[in-house]
Amino acid sequence: MNITNAVFYKSVSTPSGLPDETFPEIVFVGRSNVGKSTLLNSLTGIRGLAKTSSTPGKTRLINYFRINGELYFVDLPGYGYAAVGKQEKARWGNLLEAYIQSRRSIALVLLLIDSRHPAMVSDRDMADFLEFHGRPYGVIMTKDDKLTQKERSAALRTMESFSAKAKFIVNYSSFSGKGKAQLLAHFEHSIG
Repeated sequence: MNITNAVFYKSVSTPSGLPDETFPEIVFVGRSNVGKSTLLNSLTGIRGLAKTSSTPGKTRLINYFRINGELYFVDLPGYGYAAVGKQEKARWGNLLEAYIQSRRSIALVLLLIDSRHPAMVSDRDMADFLEFHGRPYGVIMTKDDKLTQKERSAALRTMESFSAKAKFIVNYSSFSGKGKAQLLAHFEHSIG
């Protein structure tokens, strides 16, 4: 897949605000501060398309980006740590759950895992949730450039142990671009 055009489309705070299901959707999900927005910017080659922050929990809405006029990248609110109240976290959780359960146009879910911390319970729970709902998903091991080869191998073994139903596992570095071509090829296959 070659991305030639990417634009912000809309932000949604409730399931009723979701756009019509006219395009396939590739969904970015992961813990707060795992690098969802950074990955999205890296894939599109447009710095600042998705807002990034060093503060966890900045993405509070479902953000839609139209890609090549034929599909959406969908950036979901992060789960896990964020400096917000329990009520706000519960609202995000309900929005994320309703979206994953009901959206027919989801072609692929990208479960982003910080490769430095591959054994988090919240990530295991998300993999189980996606499998329970029969959603096709791939694992993106972010921040790959921060690992040694030994750490990379150990992280991969950990991921394989709890994401056996993942369609693929890609080590990704937004800094170097490692994994980008491989990931785009998986997108092409998923929306085929």
